[in-house]
Amino acid sequence: MLQVLVSLLPVFVFLTALIFLDSYKLVKLRAVISTILLGCLVAGVLVAISLFGLVEVDDVMYPKYGAPIIEELLKGIFLIYLIRSKKIGFMVDAAIYGFAIGAGFAFVENIHYLSTLPSSNLFLWIIRGFGTAIMHGGTTALFGVISKDLCDRHSSEQSRFFLPGLGTAIVIHSFYNHFFFSPQISTVIILIVLPAVFMILFSWSEKATRMWLGVGFDTDMELLGMITTGNISETKIGRYLQSLKQRFPGEMIVDMLCLLRLHLELSVRAKGMLLMREAGFRSAADASIKEKFAELNYLEKSIGKTGQFAIAPFLHTSSRDLWELYMLGKK
Repeated sequence: MLQVLVSLLPVFVFLTALIFLDSYKLVKLRAVISTILLGCLVAGVLVAISLFGLVEVDDVMYPKYGAPIIEELLKGIFLIYLIRSKKIGFMVDAAIYGFAIGAGFAFVENIHYLSTLPSSNLFLWIIRGFGTAIMHGGTTALFGVISKDLCDRHSSEQSRFFLPGLGTAIVIHSFYNHFFFSPQISTVIILIVLPAVFMILFSWSEKATRMWLGVGFDTDMELLGMITTGNISETKIGRYLQSLKQRFPGEMIVDMLCLLRLHLELSVRAKGMLLMREAGFRSAADASIKEKFAELNYLEKSIGKTGQFAIAPFLHTSSRDLWELYMLGKK
């Protein structure tokens, strides 16, 4: 039992610390547990392939080169899905999801090693718990953070923006498995470097989030105020909508304006929720949210792709803004 605790507890303690460091608490416990189970499934598939000898591997070269590529790619697929489907809003969330996958992977891998290497040497399991397990979570978390940052910077989720993060995870994993240093030194490096890196990333992410919230909230409120008070006609947006009358029927122009207003209302609502969470408050559920999303879907269908393209410069369609709508839709 002591071997099990020593080999598994550190990675889950580290994951818990990451969750508590997140000021906004946007990744729910249920999602974390589901992600851990997914990591367990990935490791379980690889363990089954190994046990049944379905694939022959070189015991020397595979841990150094094959395992880092295959394991990091499989662990990273779920993060790619989350980022592409706009279900991750911030780098902090990507780090938590990534570390959760790694924690689940390390859980099954260490259980497998405990059953196949029943060593009573406690030092071995300290190394696996504080070194290998943390490495699995850390590399996948870094993959998620780097990928999320690149996708946000380029406003795109193309495959090429996931390659740098994947490459970083593979290189770190491979470097660890080469055993250039003694297991003790490698474990100490992991325990010193990874927490420091994540503290820097969390600080950077939260500063960027506060800046985005402040500027975005003020801008959205100003534009929403113009629309609701009827003062939009004298603005650039109003003049632009007036010019669209030559290309679209009047009813569609009205629907476009309604869609823009609804987007702004939902965006303001989502940013307000985040500001409340940062201050330590919980926002009450709003029964009208579902009705607003139903209206949003109706308006999008009403104006069609052409109409949406026409007002795209004023709609919030970046990955982070779309994530706002996704998050609010789950309330």
